[in-house]
Amino acid sequence: MAAKKKKTLKVRQTGSPIRRPKEQRATLVGLGLNKIGRERELEDTPAVRGMIAKVSHLVEVVEAAE
Repeated sequence: MAAKKKKTLKVRQTGSPIRRPKEQRATLVGLGLNKIGRERELEDTPAVRGMIAKVSHLVEVVEAAE
């Protein structure tokens, strides 16, 4: 039986955390982002989706790979 491929999301930071609440800065760090233009490929889980929603004005989902 072949291993199941996990779904991933590619997320890019588009906004600066300057003058943002500490919670939003911490969420960006939790997503592995800290500079504008950085991209991370993250597992598509409800927790990650919630983090992206919390800082949706600072990030964009580039692609959703399967």
